[in-house]
Amino acid sequence: MKTSDSQSIGKSMIRPSRRSMLSRAARVLGACALAAAVAGPLAALAPEPEPVPRRWQLEIEPGELRMTTVTLDKLGPRRFYSMTYKVINNSGQDLLFAPAFDLADGRGQVIRSGRDVPAAVTSQLLEDARNPFIQDQIGIIGEIRQGQENAKDGLIVWPATSLAPAEITIYVGGLSGETATVSSADGKARFVLRKSLKLDFGAPGDLTTQPNHAFPLEARAWIMR
Repeated sequence: MKTSDSQSIGKSMIRPSRRSMLSRAARVLGACALAAAVAGPLAALAPEPEPVPRRWQLEIEPGELRMTTVTLDKLGPRRFYSMTYKVINNSGQDLLFAPAFDLADGRGQVIRSGRDVPAAVTSQLLEDARNPFIQDQIGIIGEIRQGQENAKDGLIVWPATSLAPAEITIYVGGLSGETATVSSADGKARFVLRKSLKLDFGAPGDLTTQPNHAFPLEARAWIMR
């Protein structure tokens, strides 16, 4: 999302319509998907984020990552990763919040949250969270106003396609307005990288015999991706 877009949200006297906000969110999520697709080849070229942020930035408090078994009609038990979080806007302006969460298993597989997750699974996990204010990844998209009192609670879900991950890393996009442009190794293409949050969880080993499992957060760092 361009800085000018976020500034206009904070300063405009007319709040954007839900359709306009979802349209803009779709563009942001599309850009994040493209960034994920080229992240591997550009990893060695990526610069470090600015030590002191000069663009808007949201604060996020990630909860515990969990693997849960959910029994589905006609399909039986299936396993899913999920994580709750709280996001807070102390940037000094109201902003559009359209996050993107990718889960990497350390074996070359990167999964976008919500993909191949039945609605019944999300509903069950929202109920299990026992938080009347928590929202799924679609419902949470929209304006986030300033201050702790306007913080949003969210839930994200991925299918557990790998039960023996080498590691689990979650990349969170949509939390910062900082960008950087880099060129490919041959100089023929240019790419825009966005500041993202990298969350590292411990390598749990073989999960085949464990219907449910919790993964503690081991490290977090800002990167350009």
